[in-house]
Amino acid sequence: RDSSTSRGLGDVYKRQIQRRKDIDIRQGEDRMKEERISNYVKLCEEWAQRFLKMDQADLHKRVPELKEENGFLTIIHFGRRYGVSLEDGRIQSLDGQREPDTTEMLNIYTLLGYAKEGAFIMDKWVPFADLRNARPFAPAYQIGETDVFSATFSGHEKELREAFQKLDGRELPQGDVGYEIRAFDCMPMRFFFWERDEEFEAQGNILFDYSATDFNLSLIHIS
Repeated sequence: RDSSTSRGLGDVYKRQIQRRKDIDIRQGEDRMKEERISNYVKLCEEWAQRFLKMDQADLHKRVPELKEENGFLTIIHFGRRYGVSLEDGRIQSLDGQREPDTTEMLNIYTLLGYAKEGAFIMDKWVPFADLRNARPFAPAYQIGETDVFSATFSGHEKELREAFQKLDGRELPQGDVGYEIRAFDCMPMRFFFWERDEEFEAQGNILFDYSATDFNLSLIHIS
């Protein structure tokens, strides 16, 4: 009986230790997430100050889709209308919906910062790996973007189609679901999705116009 009791107490102690480890891991993950968000917020603040120093005439040449309205430079990003304040450089929503998150703001800031004058859409469609200077980042993009896209919408073809339609996407004939949408007016993207069947898991593909890196060097944020 004493041996059994000792084993029982030992098992309880082990479970308590494991629970404490699990809690510590979750807390560590939460701290890392908070630090990452904090870093993104700080980066957006730095970009806001950088925006204020940009030559506005040059900026309009490099990103012709920008419009000046009521103290903002306005731009459409994935179907939503945003404004960059000419007073403090901060970005806000202008369509009455939720405010932009840090990823959306960085997408806009990096477009304004990196777009090259004279860049144009080439109508040459390639995967991320075939964009200029993108190949070293292709494995991470495959795992973090394309694979997630495929897994997320496996079994949800109807919802995916509806999502593209809400973004004013143009339907394409390839794939079980195929649409072209605009990250920005100057940056079209094509998404193709094949639903899973008895032999294969769901598969997705994301194509960019070859000119994409002439407009934005931070494409890892776009999807």
